[in-house]
Amino acid sequence: MNAKFATISACFAMLLLSNCATKRNTLATRWWQSFHTKYNVYYNASVAYIDASLEKENGNHDHFTEQLPLYTIGNKESRAIGQANYDLAIAKCEKAIRLHSIKRHPVWDKNRRKTPEDIEWLNRREYNPTMWKVWLLMGRAQFFKGDFENAISTFAYMSRLYATQPAIYQRAQAWLAKSYIEAGWRYDAEEVLRNMARDSMHWQAQKEWDYTYADYYLHTGDTQQAIVYLQRVIQHEMRRKQKAREWFLLGQLLTQQKQPAQAYEAFKKVIALNPSYELSFHARIAMTEVMAPGNQQKMIAKLHRMARNENNQAYLDQVFYALGNIYLAQRDTLRAIEAYEQDNERATRQGIEKGVLLLKLGNLYWDKERFGDAKRCYDQAIGLLDRDRKDYDRLALRQQQLERLVPFTDEVALQDSLQRLSKMSDAQRNAIIKRMIAALKQKERRATQPQNDNTATDFAQPMPTPGAGSNTWYFYNPVLVARGIEQFQRTWGHRKNEDNWQRENKTVVNMDDIVAVPNDTLNDKTEKDIVQQHQAPDSLDNDPHQPAYYLKQIPHTPAQLQASKEKLSQALFHSGLLFNDLLDRPDLSQRYLLRLLHEFPSFAQRDEVYHRLYLIYMRQQQPSLAQHYLQRLEQEYPQSETARQLRSPHYAEDARRGEQIEDSLYTAAYEAFKHDDEQRVDQLFETAQKRFPKGNNHDKFLMISALNQLHQGHLSTALQRLNTLLSAHPNSPLITMAGMIINGIQAGKTPHNDRFDLENVWQRRSEVLNDSDALHQVKFSNERQTPFLYVMVYAPDAVNENQLLFELAKYNFTNYLVRNFDIKIERREGVHQMAVGGFQNYDEALQYARAVHQQAAIQSLSKQARSVIISQENEALIGHPFSYRDYEKFYQQHFAPLKISTLQLLTEPVKTVTKQPEKPTTAEDIDRELDRIIKEDGSEYPIDSTDWNIKRTKTAQKVDAKTSKKAKPEKPKPPVKTVKPLDLDDEYYDLEGF
Repeated sequence: MNAKFATISACFAMLLLSNCATKRNTLATRWWQSFHTKYNVYYNASVAYIDASLEKENGNHDHFTEQLPLYTIGNKESRAIGQANYDLAIAKCEKAIRLHSIKRHPVWDKNRRKTPEDIEWLNRREYNPTMWKVWLLMGRAQFFKGDFENAISTFAYMSRLYATQPAIYQRAQAWLAKSYIEAGWRYDAEEVLRNMARDSMHWQAQKEWDYTYADYYLHTGDTQQAIVYLQRVIQHEMRRKQKAREWFLLGQLLTQQKQPAQAYEAFKKVIALNPSYELSFHARIAMTEVMAPGNQQKMIAKLHRMARNENNQAYLDQVFYALGNIYLAQRDTLRAIEAYEQDNERATRQGIEKGVLLLKLGNLYWDKERFGDAKRCYDQAIGLLDRDRKDYDRLALRQQQLERLVPFTDEVALQDSLQRLSKMSDAQRNAIIKRMIAALKQKERRATQPQNDNTATDFAQPMPTPGAGSNTWYFYNPVLVARGIEQFQRTWGHRKNEDNWQRENKTVVNMDDIVAVPNDTLNDKTEKDIVQQHQAPDSLDNDPHQPAYYLKQIPHTPAQLQASKEKLSQALFHSGLLFNDLLDRPDLSQRYLLRLLHEFPSFAQRDEVYHRLYLIYMRQQQPSLAQHYLQRLEQEYPQSETARQLRSPHYAEDARRGEQIEDSLYTAAYEAFKHDDEQRVDQLFETAQKRFPKGNNHDKFLMISALNQLHQGHLSTALQRLNTLLSAHPNSPLITMAGMIINGIQAGKTPHNDRFDLENVWQRRSEVLNDSDALHQVKFSNERQTPFLYVMVYAPDAVNENQLLFELAKYNFTNYLVRNFDIKIERREGVHQMAVGGFQNYDEALQYARAVHQQAAIQSLSKQARSVIISQENEALIGHPFSYRDYEKFYQQHFAPLKISTLQLLTEPVKTVTKQPEKPTTAEDIDRELDRIIKEDGSEYPIDSTDWNIKRTKTAQKVDAKTSKKAKPEKPKPPVKTVKPLDLDDEYYDLEGF
């Protein structure tokens, strides 16, 4: 019985202790809260964290053709794995902090002397011994979840919380630096690393800092330092799978540092750890690439054996990729290209690995000047690779350049081949065609063989493609983009990447009105197309497996040969121009243009060819050859436009600074157009037409000149220049506006030549309330102590709005450090207004206006603007129903005569009162209120209900007697609420911040 009573008493005591443990800081409460945290909430959080980490470890997919990240969170596709369990771990940690954090300082015996350890202990801000593990676990869960911003906040707060405990503080700093690194905040990470370098490293935080330094040097590209710290990381690592990844990463780094022997041993360590089959396979592939140079044949034989292994059928692309790398290391480019092409054909996975292969193959073709094959590889690679790659911008640029160049280079290669075939005998020609057909069938057979082998597997259980299940947006998922491109090409074929690609006429003007085409011709063409479409499947001429398909393209008759030569000459000409202008390859441009001059002496644009060769040789510092082609141009084409430009005294200047001069001319023409200087606009247009007939601003000059002619009433000239704009610049953004003007004029509408007048807008008011009766219903307010605005009103394009905004914001930031003024730009009733807000009254707004008017830069930019000081209440009435002119009269009558304060009002901060949140009434508050009432009545101890009622009655009678003597009852004063001062070290703000 006594034992049972003792057990019940102990449980009751522990229950009472748990209820008040966080409010007291004793040895017992600290032990109880630590025990309850560790074996309850923290345990559940740890289990959820471990489950999430195992899920991420097993679901992670690395791209072994690229350098592995140290953490799996570095793979974007893996960030969403385990998110639910990480969220659960974070929620449990938040619960532990909310329920079991002890922030109250312990009671200290004043008679006891404080040692330095005691002082440190008393200055702590958290006294639960287990709570630092909770904070660390929550930050790590946020880190591996990919929520780096919250992880940064957690570790930064943890660093402040445990600033007096070096071991915990340095761990938090290490994870804070890692969060900065993975978030891409390199500057903040380096600041943490610099601060850490000034302190001595605590031995308990050494492991975390080794990981941090390894991750930092991997991201900065310092391979040598990364190797040093990665070796330490491998010694710390306890997980076998993660250690195998780290050994593979070390092998990659050693390969980059040209240390093949050490790299070979590192990859050998990977296999010894018995990792997953994929990692083991790629380690064996990597070992073959770093073998000694004398064992090259052995490496190649080993790779061929791996290709024949049935277990490696899903990874054949990597086998041939490794073969290509070995051949490339031997400088055998042809065999390397052959291996890469086999890899491309046999690859079954549409992922980053194939994208890396295609990028490498495309670069080889680019270096070999096989631009058609390079474009084929780049077109596929750009949809498979991540935009965050360092070489992605170069890939995108080359792909765009080849999009314009390859049609011409392919045409050159095609016409050369056809003309060469036309000169052969029938036997030779037929033999070549048979070889082409056999190669085509073999290629198709290789392409369909893997599909036939895997048909059953594909229908039974589709093989998951890495990255296909990613939750990223469609256009940032390379696998889905590649599939979309493939499906589009199957449906529409290879189309040029441009807007409105499906439209033949991309302007708003019906071009049939400009160039008439007989309907009979269109009908005949349509019927022929229909007949050809119906006959195509049954015709041998359209079957690439039949000799007739190739024979019909070969030019046999003189007319066909002449047409082929015409296509070849045009392709050579445009290729030569693009090589120099687009790819910056004057050597290739020179080669194509010289061939054009040699093989086609009657080419129609020889003058332009001479001109381009002159510029190329001048650029290559060969003046003698440049003068040779300049003389030929002047002798053969003295009246050509190109010769006229070369004879111009401005030619040398235009060649060096032509773009800047043309921009200046257009700016001057636009300013003249805005100021109604019609004669000046015509002069500048004529100058630009003579000096820059093909300039970058030619379409803008045509539009300005056409509008200027419209203002003068010259409709025919305006239409002529607008039509020239449509025909000469079909891709200009101005064609929509030009087409609308043409359509309006052709529809019989009369253009108006009215100009913008700010005075009209200044007097404009709402037509609904324009009568005097309506104006009397609403009035301006002359209230002085109300929020005011400083407004600048100006016509569109009358001021440099962006520059004025910059100068105004710079002035506010540098002169009013304690105030925050808002700047807002609005469009209203045909004008723009820039409003500066944040003034508490009229006096502040007027002081600000006077100060702004003394700034030379702002006044220079706002010459064409009008300034208004107006309250927010009155500003809402402008336009509905009053005008700016109405308010100007009201201001002169009510505000202008006022005297403002001489104090510098704008240098004082705005006073704000922080209202403390009211706490809910508790049972203790009710007890204290009852005690206060009892003390006021003269009783200090509880009494029975009878006496209580009697005394309450007497007290009420006394109060009534006192109040009845007063003639005028005073109004009850509102209770004064004390505002708690802002103390960032206070416990209240610590919890609120979290």
